[in-house]
Amino acid sequence: MRLKPFKERTKSSLPEYQTEGSHFPFMHLLCDGECVSPLRVYFRLTRMPLRWLLPLLVVIAAPVAFAQTAPSPDAPPVSTAPDTSQDEKPVSTETLKVNVNLVSLYFTVKDKHNGLVSTLTKSDCDFLEDKQLQTLKNFAAEADQPLTLGILLDTSGSQQNVLPMEQQAGANFLKSILRKKDEAFLLTFDVDVNLEQDFTNNPSELARAINKTQINTAGGNGAAGVPGIGQGPIPVHGTPKGTLLYDAVYLASNDKLRAETGRKAMILLTDGEDQGSNTKPREAIEAAQKANAIIYVILIADRGFYYGNTINLGYSGDSQMRKLAEETGGRVINVGNNGKKMEDAFAQIEQELRTQYVASYTPTNKKLDGSYRKVEIACKGDGLKVQARKGYYAIGEEGQ
Repeated sequence: MRLKPFKERTKSSLPEYQTEGSHFPFMHLLCDGECVSPLRVYFRLTRMPLRWLLPLLVVIAAPVAFAQTAPSPDAPPVSTAPDTSQDEKPVSTETLKVNVNLVSLYFTVKDKHNGLVSTLTKSDCDFLEDKQLQTLKNFAAEADQPLTLGILLDTSGSQQNVLPMEQQAGANFLKSILRKKDEAFLLTFDVDVNLEQDFTNNPSELARAINKTQINTAGGNGAAGVPGIGQGPIPVHGTPKGTLLYDAVYLASNDKLRAETGRKAMILLTDGEDQGSNTKPREAIEAAQKANAIIYVILIADRGFYYGNTINLGYSGDSQMRKLAEETGGRVINVGNNGKKMEDAFAQIEQELRTQYVASYTPTNKKLDGSYRKVEIACKGDGLKVQARKGYYAIGEEGQ
């Protein structure tokens, strides 16, 4: 399963010219069988028709390159033995191991009044991995570290009435949050998963991509958004596909974020209802954790869509979204279909992403066996609450 592909650029191979001694194709046009000085070649080239010039330049360059790479028959043999004239210091295996096995955690801390706390130091927090206390190597408040952001926009039929509001608030948020070294991409999900805008630092490009998004259902007109209602087809076998939410999280994590470094976050604008994904909820969470990406969910549920139809569809998206967000260090913000609440939600997310701490340690368990390690962070203070991912997978570079 992959995102809708971009066309890969392929390098066309240049033609290879065969050589025999010092004679090359077309050389007689320049030399007439005799040695020609560079100056005479120059004058002949300047008088030559343009259509001959490019192939001749390629032909002339070939022996020069060959002469640079092929050894002279009179030259002494070149030794292939390693140079031992200077003693080299051996590379520390332990240092490499630490670099591979360094665990970095991004987290926010709030007080009992839900206000963000930005003044903690290294000695204020304890870090436990599988209940074992860990020794920190680094601890810092990171307000300006580059941010890699993915916007995942639900364009299934159930979002018909709220999409314009999402477009406006999302474009304003990206214009506000993106700084010089930040990047973001836009992905939509409905009956399919599509990359609408690849990584860019340009808020205008992202805004244009957001504004071009449309509701898409299996029926093609986006009217009702569920199979069997309006123009949506009635499924006759298998699981109907309508909102590939978990597939979208999985693809965004693996295809876009996993190879990136630093702070990474996904913001889902959705009602939380998945229909037809091949990816299970647990697999989506695992993919995000392996990508070290935080998930925020802005829950935009048009309850009238679910309870106002002739068929009472019911609504249950919030519970699964809460698990998806909390396991990765994010949270769910429920805005209903209220535009002002959505703007406030984006503002809260921006403030949290800019008021994060980052701590790193080398775990006491140094095995890179792919196992899941539970992480706990406890900070000293009256009623302080830590918002961080619940754990990570111990995977080395070869497993990335």
